[in-house]
Amino acid sequence: MNLKLEKNGFKRPGPVVLAVLDGVGISETTDGNAVSGANTPVLDALMESVNYRLLKAHGTAVGMPTDDDMGNSEVGHNALGSGRIFAQGAKRVNEAIADGSIFTTDTWKKLVQQTIDKNSTFHFIGLVSDGGVHSNIKQLIQMIKHAASQGVKTLRVHALTDGRDVAGRSAINYFKELQEVFDAINSKDGFSYAIASGGGRMLMTMDRYNADWDMVERGWNAHVHGQADRTFPSAINAIETFYAEDKERNDQYVPGFVVVDDKNTPIGRIQDNDTVVFFNYRGDRAIEISMAFTLDEFKYFDRGVRPKVLYAGMMQYDGDLKLPELFLVVPPKIDRPVGEYFVNSGLSTMAISETQKYGHVTYFWNGNKSGYLNEKLEKYIEIKSDNVPFDQKPAMKAEEITNEVLKAIESGTFDHIRINYPNGDMVGHTGDYDATVFSMEVTDKQLGRVLEAVKKANGILIVLADHGNADKMWSVDKKTGEKTPFTAHTLAPVPFAIYDPNYNGEYTLATVEEPAGLANVAATLCNLCGFEAPEGYTPSLITFKK
Repeated sequence: MNLKLEKNGFKRPGPVVLAVLDGVGISETTDGNAVSGANTPVLDALMESVNYRLLKAHGTAVGMPTDDDMGNSEVGHNALGSGRIFAQGAKRVNEAIADGSIFTTDTWKKLVQQTIDKNSTFHFIGLVSDGGVHSNIKQLIQMIKHAASQGVKTLRVHALTDGRDVAGRSAINYFKELQEVFDAINSKDGFSYAIASGGGRMLMTMDRYNADWDMVERGWNAHVHGQADRTFPSAINAIETFYAEDKERNDQYVPGFVVVDDKNTPIGRIQDNDTVVFFNYRGDRAIEISMAFTLDEFKYFDRGVRPKVLYAGMMQYDGDLKLPELFLVVPPKIDRPVGEYFVNSGLSTMAISETQKYGHVTYFWNGNKSGYLNEKLEKYIEIKSDNVPFDQKPAMKAEEITNEVLKAIESGTFDHIRINYPNGDMVGHTGDYDATVFSMEVTDKQLGRVLEAVKKANGILIVLADHGNADKMWSVDKKTGEKTPFTAHTLAPVPFAIYDPNYNGEYTLATVEEPAGLANVAATLCNLCGFEAPEGYTPSLITFKK
């Protein structure tokens, strides 16, 4: 297939820089809106410019099942980089469970057969909520019920609590929902189903991009070795205790715990001959724990005695690394990402963010592919994130990212530079309004520095976001008026603006099929880099005057 782009006759002397303001949605609601509440003169000016509009960044526009499903950074960057809409994790898993195909895969059959043949335990590890970003409890329950129907006698769930994509103190509700399912199964002779361990998603198991392997180690010790600082007779008792001890505790930061029997013995250590499914479908926070279970050579922490288990992911989280080898649902096959067209057309590109979002402008942008597409034409820069709560240092690494971008622009080396500023999302997830306002103001200041460098280089700057978050920092109880922190993504549209210091009307915003979304950006990027968009891409957001 020819992946070389056809020139369209348009070109500015400088690079086309694309800046993703992660988590920055645009909402008319101002109460609790850290985007509108911040002093952001650069973003404000862009939103008043001629080439500005809103884009849809959630639901069907990014491949999610319905328009009630919030977007996230993974699917957002998939859509941005691929230029098309692909059915994403939640939708693919829902379909596989609905039609039963997930239970006819060789992987599922192997998992069930080994558990029965070895008289061992079937384990599920993952985020227990219905947030729909990383996982969904409804999918977990369907798999639990099916395992029981096939004769799996012993099953344990290692439950990571959310508080980020759902209400901040909702874990108790999900645990009770699971317990009802367990009670029905356990009423049958010989069945034992229970939650065995757990903890908050920001403390246990679900690290990403090698930012904090201590999280993975804490999860490993709890799930595998039955070791944690706290033990309880049940998971529900654990959550009730943690809530009572700290009225402000968010589920993201629930301490690690292990459930024990009346002899203080852990009820669900992962042991030889057991089977394990990591039931999150999103890849970024599933890769490291999958490495811990599957890699023979492992340097990140002392695993102790590593049990010999059959391990599978809900999906294959990294296709290049074949991680894990066994998985239940085939991930979206994203062909022809815009990055492949760029390197095949001779464009030099740079991608940069700090650790928290580095994979989004590389791995997810490139269609879930690890590494360089063409090392001679690409440069990827990861600025190491600080290992501190983001509300304690809301500036994060915005300045350091910008310093590298300015060097790249001034070098004249790159045709295209893409940036992700994580602040609006990562600080927004803490639920701290003031910190998020500050993070927005820092980001805006750094965006202004990039804009001035683009102006000096006679380039073009595209500013947009991948989903909402910072635009809603609290929920208000309709009865009491009480405000509680809101830490999830939102359904808000996101900004899209083109800053072109040499603009003289050669192009205008196009009339595209509404609702336009993130998938329309890749074709637009091609046009501004001087090329026609590839065949089959979602239409460009601009049209050139004849």
